Parts: sequence; structure tokens; C-alpha cells
Amino acid sequence: MNLNPGMADEYRRRHDQIWPELAQALRDAGVVDYRIFLDEPSNALFAVLTHEAVHGLNALPGTALMQRWWHYMHDIMPSHPDNSPVSMDLLPMFSLTPD
Repeated sequence: MNLNPGMADEYRRRHDQIWPELAQALRDAGVVDYRIFLDEPSNALFAVLTHEAVHGLNALPGTALMQRWWHYMHDIMPSHPDNSPVSMDLLPMFSLTPD
């Protein structure tokens, strides 16, 4: 994902005040850890999400709650016509996992 130029502070503010019902929906869907990092020179966002083996993440985009969040965020980041953020999957290159 990316941010529009100059929107880093607003993005952080909105996530610092994440809606409690959205945070709960993520947990209920099986998210156990979710972190988003910003590369300031490029405005690129990098998200790392860890979820339970059995999860309900695929259903979240179709919920009214997620649609409202995307609408709330679309003015500060590139978005598709349905307001979902423009994103791309990254190719895994290395992983160090516990033995």
C-alpha cells in the first residue's frame, strides 16, 4: 500500500484511534498480530499480519464495517473504485523461523 504525499501524520492519527469494533473484528477473524510500517521516502506502507491457522479474514472485505473503514481512509491513500486500498502481494525472499 502507499500513502498520498504528506499524509503520514494523518494515517498514524487514524490508526491510533482505530475504531474499537474494527479492532475486535480483526481479532475475531483470527488476527493475532498486525503491524504497519512506513518507508518515508517512498510513502510505501508495509503490513505484516499474523493470523491463526483457521481464520475468517477472507470475509472481512465484504462487511459493512470494512467498507466504512476503506471509505474513511480513501482520501489519504491510493484506492480502488470500491475504496479498498491499492496493494500488492510481495514475493517472500527469506524467513527465519524457530526450530
